[in-house]
Parts: sequence; C-alpha cells; structure tokens
Amino acid sequence: MSRPTTDALAERLASYDAAVEVGIGRRTDVAAALVDRGVEVIATDVRERAVPGGVAFVVDDVTDPDPAVYAGADLVYALNAPPELHRPLRDAARDADADPLFTTLGGDPPAIPVERETLPRETLFRAKRGPGVE
Repeated sequence: MSRPTTDALAERLASYDAAVEVGIGRRTDVAAALVDRGVEVIATDVRERAVPGGVAFVVDDVTDPDPAVYAGADLVYALNAPPELHRPLRDAARDADADPLFTTLGGDPPAIPVERETLPRETLFRAKRGPGVE
C-alpha cells in the first residue's frame, strides 16, 4: 500500500477510539498509523501474525468470531477484504455496535450493500446496516 493511501486511511479512521482490524496479514502500516494517532487497535487473523508495537493481536476467524474480541470497538475494518468476508465483517461490527468499513482487492465489487467514500487512491466502503439490509 502506498504511503499516501496509508496516510489517507489512517487519517479517516483516526476519529475512532477503538478499532479491530480483520485479517491484518502482513499489511500492518495502517494499524501502526492508527496507534500513532491514539487509536486502540486489535488486529486479528486466522493465524498468528507479527504486529507493530502498541497493536494487540488475537487469532480470530471473522466467519466464526469470538464476540469478546470485538466488544468495546467502535470500528471494525478490513483492508483488501475478499468478497466472502464482507458479510461476516459487517455482522461482527453490527453485533459489537461498531462501524463496519473495508476496502476491496480493487477488481472485487462489494458483496453487500454499501456506501462509498473516495479517498486518495482508494475507495472505502461502509457496510449498510439496518432494517431490510441483507
């Protein structure tokens, strides 16, 4: 991810107090930038991953999430989320009463109803929540 994209995402997400990043993988720059901006960040992945200082890590599968991981978060987000994780991410965020935000792999459209926000070199998707939203 380019530095301008990382900065734009971190700036946009820095208004939250506590965030959970779903599927951090090896892309830890946004989580680190959020911690630098005072956001409490928990990173998750289906296997053990190294994360920057200040970022907590928990092994968790968002398709069968541990609700305790997401409790207290006001943001659940994923970067380059594949379509099969869009709905589980939205549901985990909903259950924690958190905002669900994600980016996709570029060519993949969102698999759930979303609102779009254009950032420098990136589109951020906010999963719609509420009555009638599947």
